[in-house]
Amino acid sequence: MTEPSDAQTEENGGITMEQILHLYYEDNARKLHRTVDKILRKYGGLSDKDKDDFYSLANEVFADAIRRYDHEQSFDSFLHTCLSNKIKTEITKRNREKRKADRISVSLDMPVDGDVNTTLADLIPDERDIEQEILEKDEEKYSRKMLLYLSRLSAVQKEVLRLSTSGYLPGEIREKLHMSTKQYADCCAAIHSYRNISILF
Repeated sequence: MTEPSDAQTEENGGITMEQILHLYYEDNARKLHRTVDKILRKYGGLSDKDKDDFYSLANEVFADAIRRYDHEQSFDSFLHTCLSNKIKTEITKRNREKRKADRISVSLDMPVDGDVNTTLADLIPDERDIEQEILEKDEEKYSRKMLLYLSRLSAVQKEVLRLSTSGYLPGEIREKLHMSTKQYADCCAAIHSYRNISILF
């Protein structure tokens, strides 16, 4: 970096760019972070992770501000303007993305096929729905969808499901089938996985 002229040093309050760099980055970039915090106070709902993101962004803005600084005003004012503009742009972008995500999200209370009495939440079975349906029916009385669902399960998964519907506790099932806790959990995950139960919808 070339040394600034005496006039440039005067406009910065008598300090050089090297001194400005030291001033903003001493004590773990304390002054830079305080400047960012001051700007962010205008915006609510920011987490510590958000602040860390903006501190990283401030490093980029600072490097660009040092390069573009024309000595027409104090560096503090110039940097504050650059940071304010960049942070405002970033927050606008984040809000736009959030609104976009909100538009494509679907409420579980949304009626299905115009039926105000049936919502999406009604179609999502809880863990006991499958067991209950199996417990209440003989195999000959299973619906086509239930038979298709059962065909997606392995023999071990079917046995876990059968024992569960017969009232066995998880520990008893693991002992009876000589399964580890992980094997049992994997079986339950498959039994209740969306991929498998979606056929019942």
